Order: sequence, then structure tokens, then C-alpha cells
Amino acid sequence: MDTMTNHQPQDSDTRARILEAAARVFAAKGYHDTHVDEIVTASQTSKGSVYFYFPSKQHIFFSLIDQFVELLEKRLNAALKQDIPGVARVDAALNICETTFGQYRTLAKIAFIQAVGLGAVFEEKRREINDRFANIIRAHLDRSVADGSLPALNTEVAARVWIGALNEIVLRWVYAGEPHPERVFPTLRLMLLRSVGVPEDNLHPPPSLNRGTTKSKFRLVEPLDSKLIY
Repeated sequence: MDTMTNHQPQDSDTRARILEAAARVFAAKGYHDTHVDEIVTASQTSKGSVYFYFPSKQHIFFSLIDQFVELLEKRLNAALKQDIPGVARVDAALNICETTFGQYRTLAKIAFIQAVGLGAVFEEKRREINDRFANIIRAHLDRSVADGSLPALNTEVAARVWIGALNEIVLRWVYAGEPHPERVFPTLRLMLLRSVGVPEDNLHPPPSLNRGTTKSKFRLVEPLDSKLIY
């Protein structure tokens, strides 16, 4: 049985094009100053197509946030599931963060800057995101405590501290363009590892990593307007 309404065809390319256009418009104008008509024009679609996929501007905004968060979450989980020592997993996770935020700075701006102060619904979304990533970090810390890589500690508190530090670094970079994570992350790494009791002997610099080479099928790898990224 055909459950589609308004006789609109299901077209993943159209939906992706709408999201790409919305990312550019939101990043340039902000959430409140963006109108759906502007997204329609930028995506070269129709108002009917936009409302077929997204009932409101808020749904478009949340869809962009969800795509970025799910991508980062997937990459972090893959990095932290590797069968390597705990410190090496932290290095892999920080590399994933740096690479992903570098590739998707427009989406990071939408998810971590523009969602601030937009009301209760948006604040709930931000708390949900923080909880998801805090749970990933806590699971990694629990695993490291269990295998002896870390001393016993309150991993829930430690995970929240890590989230706070990462948020502050990312927010500053996404908003102001500096300091770049590549310069900040080595110091951040030492502070995070020391905060959970990693012995100084294990704080040797991580091996050279191929930064910026992570590939993804996500459509916004190459933003159409580089001015929104840098």
C-alpha cells in the first residue's frame, strides 16, 4: 500500500540536497533568521518537497544535528572498540574528533553553537547529545579500569569532566576559528589522561596519525561553500 502523501516521490538525493542547502543557510544566517523559503531556493527544490521530508524548520535543524552526531558517534565507537591499550584508544578517539570536526565544521557550528539558547526543546537536544557522548566515554573508562589500564575511579564524573573540556575546546574553535584542534589536542590529551590517573611513564606522545584522511559516505564532506567552513 502506498503511504506517501501529496504524490511526492521518495528521493534520497532531494532530501540530501535540502539538508546541504539548509546547512549553508543556517550557518550563514542563524536559526531564527533563516526562512524555509530560503532553504527552498538554495536547494533548488520546491516548498512541497521540503515539507514532504521535513514538517518544519525545526525538523530540518534537528536532522542536521542528528546526522553530524550519529556520524561522530559511529566513528568514536569504532575507534574505542579497537583491541589496543587504553591510552592508544584515547589517542584514536581524539584523532577522530579532530578529523570529523575539521571535515564538518559547518555542521559542528549548527550542532554546538546555534543550538545554544534556542529554548527548552533545543536545550533538551543538547543534553541528549552530551549524555550520548558521556556514555561512550564512560564505557571506555570502565573498560580501561577493568583491564588495569586505569586505577579505580568514578567514571561517571570523569566522563562529564572530559565532555566539559572537549565542549569548551570545540566551541571556541568552531565559533572563533582558533585555536585549531591540531595545536590544542596534544595538551588536552595530557590533561585528560592525567585527570584519570594515567602514570607519567605512559604519557608518551602518540604515534603519527594520518589526520584528515577519514573517508565517509556522508554527503557534506565537500561543502559547496568553503567560506562556511573556514
